[in-house]
Amino acid sequence: MVVCRMTLMVCKKKRQKLRQALGGQVVLPDDWEATAEVIRETGRKDSIQRKRLAKKKWDMDRTEESRQEYKELQRRVKREVSKAKQKAYDELYTRQRDQDGKDVQQVRVIKDRDERVLTSEESVQRRWKEYFEELMNEENEREKRVEGVNSVEQKVDKIRKDEVRKALKRMKSGKAVGPDDIPVKVWKCLGEAAVEFLTSLINRVLESERMPEEWRRSVLVPIFKNKDDVQSCSNYRGIKLMSHTMKLWERVVEARLRKVVEICEQQCGFMPRKSTTDAIFALRILMEKYRDGQRELHCVFVDLEKAYDMVPREELWYCMRKSGVAEMYVRVVQDMYERSRTVVSCAEGQTEEFKVEVGLHQGSALSPFLFAIVMDQLSEEVRQESPWTMMFADDIVTCSESREQVEENLERWRFALERRGMKVSRSKTEYMCVNEREGSGTVRLQGEEMKKVQEFKYLVSTVQSNGECGKE
Repeated sequence: MVVCRMTLMVCKKKRQKLRQALGGQVVLPDDWEATAEVIRETGRKDSIQRKRLAKKKWDMDRTEESRQEYKELQRRVKREVSKAKQKAYDELYTRQRDQDGKDVQQVRVIKDRDERVLTSEESVQRRWKEYFEELMNEENEREKRVEGVNSVEQKVDKIRKDEVRKALKRMKSGKAVGPDDIPVKVWKCLGEAAVEFLTSLINRVLESERMPEEWRRSVLVPIFKNKDDVQSCSNYRGIKLMSHTMKLWERVVEARLRKVVEICEQQCGFMPRKSTTDAIFALRILMEKYRDGQRELHCVFVDLEKAYDMVPREELWYCMRKSGVAEMYVRVVQDMYERSRTVVSCAEGQTEEFKVEVGLHQGSALSPFLFAIVMDQLSEEVRQESPWTMMFADDIVTCSESREQVEENLERWRFALERRGMKVSRSKTEYMCVNEREGSGTVRLQGEEMKKVQEFKYLVSTVQSNGECGKE
């Protein structure tokens, strides 16, 4: 494996403080991968070592204070063991109760593209790799952009410790770790020493515009969608497990991008002070207004096929520049996607590694905002004012007073998105008429009829064509 020498560039003073925080006796190697292993091993030994030291201290001075400290650490270790056991039992019982909860680690046979069942370890691994490698490297046809966009060349300030501290605080502990096996909880436990070390490391990444090679690797876990055939790869979505330290770097970049990029008011997905509730409330108010006024309201719920996976990266760079993002940040994000590779984790182990050259990273801390930037730019000429257009990430609803107009809206959305490499799903895009007075048919997209429904699951709420919410 190519070993990144990134930590060679981190100043010795910061590394010394981190070493002291890890116990003082450890030696930090000069590369990220080896340093990461030291941190992992130290974290594994920490609880037991602290208990042993407390016992040794009590044996030596026999004071009440030492005894209480040892007993407290002993109780803490027992509680942690008990919690781990209980969690394992709870997960087991949940899987037994829930017939829909399919654990991919228990699915040992899978079907190939011709629906033949594969049983050998080698063939199952090969099929998982084949499916996700095609999915994550498939690119739709798109128009080549003729127009250019001016890059924003400006000085970028160094990352401050308070930025790293805030990003670290925002990250949740207990999440599945990436290939480097370092949970964010380790950095949190190391306190200010970790903040200083990470700030120095991240600044070197920023200045060099190159992150450690180990951060480019990920593990892809197939998650069953709880519908249709459990042995079909197409019924799984892949979630990438990435380095928590890289995610911290992503959060620092995201916080800076949010300060300079203004996203349209119609976008409620992953925006500050906005949530699914805002989009649902706006749509419900509009529907109730037309129901009470005895007027028709026509709504089309637009579905994008594999939205994150299909974003052309050239479009991402263009949209970032068009949004006013400084060129240095564009290059930093480009580096995050350069030479990215992954393996699929299945019941038969891990597949061979493969490259990922299309789309946004699933499971990335930065991807939701990058997707919002892309959607903001691509929809600039077609979106209407809220609530006539509402977006939550890739969930789009467009409304109008007439069926002809909403059909025209749908075509404009299709043209704007598909010319840039995205794809509107003909089978999952649905049409609803609120307060329909007489059968008015459905809408068409390039001659194909869209499914007409009386109710639709919009985000986490069910909206109905009669304007009621009785099924909530």
